[in-house]
Amino acid sequence: MRRTSQCLGRIGLLVVALLGCAVWPAQAQAPAASSSEDWVKRLAGLETAPDLDVVALRHQATERVKSRADTQSLKRPLVAPHLLKLPQLVADIQFDADAAVVRPESYRVLGRIADTLTHPSLLGYKFLIVGHTVSTGRRDINLSLSQRRADVIREVLINTFKINPKRLQSLGLGEEQLLDSARPASPANQRVHLMTVGTTIDPNAPAVAPAAAAPAKAGTHKPKR
Repeated sequence: MRRTSQCLGRIGLLVVALLGCAVWPAQAQAPAASSSEDWVKRLAGLETAPDLDVVALRHQATERVKSRADTQSLKRPLVAPHLLKLPQLVADIQFDADAAVVRPESYRVLGRIADTLTHPSLLGYKFLIVGHTVSTGRRDINLSLSQRRADVIREVLINTFKINPKRLQSLGLGEEQLLDSARPASPANQRVHLMTVGTTIDPNAPAVAPAAAAPAKAGTHKPKR
């Protein structure tokens, strides 16, 4: 009887472990364990630049929120599914609650993004920063907040890390394109997408430093003054 109880206990622990693994795929998008080379690879490989109208996408998301269509977040279709076909990575950037203020600890992540964007193989590309929010509170406020946060990330990359502004666009989709649709309130839905959207031939693009040939270490891109 004692052995039977022990066996049942082990089976119970195994079931709990398997259930715990079921939520890992969404969390696996977190970039913490990704190397700098992996970030570069994720953003490389754009074969054909998409016919992308960021202003039209903003308008589309705004109109859907205003019309109060698709009120149930679990059943809400993606507002811009074609974006998922682009080379991209997901960055976990922390903000102050209900505000577009980047927390100090997230500047290291922004430094890694700057390192990635200035890698020799990506210098000729343009990128779209897409902000998201969790599905709590008012949809219109979430949409506005995500746009302001995407704008702030763009401003920090331009003003602090000196990324060419012609290479960056920003778009906020609020809760209209959840990263983890099975769990609308999950913190995973507050992460930021960085997508490769086109190429640029710009004489003002930053020159490649001699040391840039080697893979950049995480967060080595320092703010310029």
